[in-house]
Amino acid sequence: MTDVSGGTTTLDALRQHLLAHSVRRGTFVLKNGKTSDWFIDSKQTVCRPEAMLLVADAVLDLIPDEATAIGGLTMGADPVAFVTAAVAASRGRPLRAFSVRKEPKDHGGGGRIAGALDPGDKVVVTEDTVTRGSSLLEAARAVREAGADPVLLIAVVDRGGTVEEMAAAEGLVFRAVVTAPDLGFPYERGG
Repeated sequence: MTDVSGGTTTLDALRQHLLAHSVRRGTFVLKNGKTSDWFIDSKQTVCRPEAMLLVADAVLDLIPDEATAIGGLTMGADPVAFVTAAVAASRGRPLRAFSVRKEPKDHGGGGRIAGALDPGDKVVVTEDTVTRGSSLLEAARAVREAGADPVLLIAVVDRGGTVEEMAAAEGLVFRAVVTAPDLGFPYERGG
């Protein structure tokens, strides 16, 4: 990871930003109905200007050289994919960016993909935060249906700790930039 100032790495600075702006403590009901004593709204980090470069740098550090596109299920993937593609382009590394719609569009060009994804692309499928990983896997399936090849799944934050195993079952590789334990919390397995 890059040194951003005074010995602080990009990853350290990103973790600190997530703790300051994205992590909430209290009692929260999760999507599956379970309760948790912490919640993370990582968009509070990935959408703030002072953290956008941190997110892009951390994600770019994980992206394989063969990758030609980045995207994922809209809304969670959009800020991560677009800022990463923009920063990559500014550094001479072209990555097309796209979104996967939750539902196929039934007018215009139709389909689930919006943006620049070409058949044969080597794709990084991304998401801001994952617990179970279902959004990442759904997006990877849509990418395959579009004729592209998902080569890596990346989440900025993995709060569940189960995605790697689920991805491997589908022949996919998963990496998290930051995990729940990195933020001082246990994984929310099955959340």
